[in-house]
Amino acid sequence: MGQIEWAMWANEQALAAGLILLIGGVVGVAGQFKSWEFAAYGIAAGAFVILLEYPRGKRRKGTTMERPGQRFLAAVVKLFGPLTRNYYVRAILHACLAVPGGFILPTVLGTVNLGIASLIYLFAAVRKEEWNPIQALQPQKGQFGKSIHQPPTNPPPRPPAEHRRRPVDETGAVHVVATPVTRDSN
Repeated sequence: MGQIEWAMWANEQALAAGLILLIGGVVGVAGQFKSWEFAAYGIAAGAFVILLEYPRGKRRKGTTMERPGQRFLAAVVKLFGPLTRNYYVRAILHACLAVPGGFILPTVLGTVNLGIASLIYLFAAVRKEEWNPIQALQPQKGQFGKSIHQPPTNPPPRPPAEHRRRPVDETGAVHVVATPVTRDSN
């Protein structure tokens, strides 16, 4: 079995945590909870986490499905260089972003999820994983003609006409001719 790429799991966990934190913040502000300022922080932190985690990183082996519109956010995330590429930094950032959300009930679930994502990122960083953007596949030069296939010009071969027809009796019923099977006694 291959090794698990922990960064992929951390990315999904952190993206879900950002969404949950954002929704919890909206609920806290709209519900006029006491200390609603923490809920407003949850909105801002959730939006930041979603923008940071939306672009998937490239896997070490195999192919990676790109999210719709990821290319634009990946360019922004790539601009920050080692701050966003290094998973130690992401683990610490997510842990710090999670703390204030624990002081108000609507954002607690998002805080717990972000803490879990922080731990998974820490585990990925210990395993020497790092974020690399998914690069669009560029066609190789000199192989344009080989990738285009012409449709066949002749139909597929068919058995002779007498083998294709089945015997029909006067009533119009089709009879299947069974061939007897004999056993060789050797």
